[in-house]
Amino acid sequence: MKKSLFETLLSFLLGISFAFLIIGSALTFKTFLDFGLFSAIFSTIIFIFITLFFILVLETMNLYRDGHEEKKKQTKLLFDIKKLLKEDKANKAVKENFLPQDD
Repeated sequence: MKKSLFETLLSFLLGISFAFLIIGSALTFKTFLDFGLFSAIFSTIIFIFITLFFILVLETMNLYRDGHEEKKKQTKLLFDIKKLLKEDKANKAVKENFLPQDD
């Protein structure tokens, strides 16, 4: 199945975000370790929460995209069913009007 450009870009950004989370949290901890262990842990936790928020936003975009694609498929199926029902109703009316009826 071919992926759209948006889907490919979203997957790429999610991968980069997780790599940024891991590397950035290690660098943040190392940088703030000079100011003390508590400040290093606190700043790293803040960094992790902010990065996880952005990852959550990307995942939400992915979820809405999946839902939109599914709704498009369901709408197409509903229109096909509606068309078939109209054809069936028309065929039934033709049969009733032109076929001889047994009395």
